[in-house]
This record gives sequence, structure tokens and C-alpha cells, in this order.
Amino acid sequence: MMNLIKKAIGLVSGAFPEAIALLFARVALAGIFWRSARTKVEDGSFLTMKELTVDLFRDEYGMPFPEITGLIATYAEHFFPILLVLGLATRFGAAGLLVMTLVIQFFVYPEAWWSVHIVWVALAAILITRGGGLFSVDRLFGNKFG
Repeated sequence: MMNLIKKAIGLVSGAFPEAIALLFARVALAGIFWRSARTKVEDGSFLTMKELTVDLFRDEYGMPFPEITGLIATYAEHFFPILLVLGLATRFGAAGLLVMTLVIQFFVYPEAWWSVHIVWVALAAILITRGGGLFSVDRLFGNKFG
């Protein structure tokens, strides 16, 4: 029985299963922020921020300089997910999204830790510590940008 367990562990702990898991982690975290980013821009445009976004950052989030912080957040929510999906500078992209998550947690929705933010932090932490994995542009560059 122990032999069978060891074989099963060997199968799921290899480079290929890890690469699949890291790919899913990258896409999952990227998807969360990409969908949020798309709600902040005008329909039919790529990066034209909605006036409603400024109102949201001022009135609901209470952020200083909502025109600037809204624009930075909108651009970051587009840029970092693209990096993650490609697996390009994965650790940098995941760190950027981790910082955004922590800002959201501490300054915007502090009650959302157990319901949402802990999962985002876990995904980002995995990508920061492990990198993009086998199926990433980082891997093609020999992990120099990962």
C-alpha cells in the first residue's frame, strides 16, 4: 500500500503536473483582475476609463486623487494579468497583483479577507515563490524575467 501511495505522489509531484497547476494559478488570478479592469473602461475601448470609475474610487473606495488612482488601478489591472497569462515576468506580475490585493483588503474592503482576498493572496504567493512554470515565456528566457 505504501508503494502505491509513493507512486501516486511521484506522479502528481513531477514537473508536468506542477506546470499545469501553475498555468491554472496564473490564468485564475489574471482572470479575476482582468474582469475587474474591463468594468472600469468604456465599452468598445481598450483603456478609456469610464467617468463612473472616478466616482467609484472617490465615493465608494475613498481613495485620494481618484482620477489618478483610478487610472493607475485600471492600467495595472490590464497590464499584470497579461503578464501572468503569458507567463512573462510572472513573479513581478503576481507581486503587483498581491500589492493591489493588500490595498483592497486594508483600505477598501477589510471584511472580505476570508471570503475572497485570502484566495487571491494564496494564488499570488504561489506564483511569486514558484514562478510561471514550464508553460511560460519566462521559461523560454531561462527564468531571467521570472
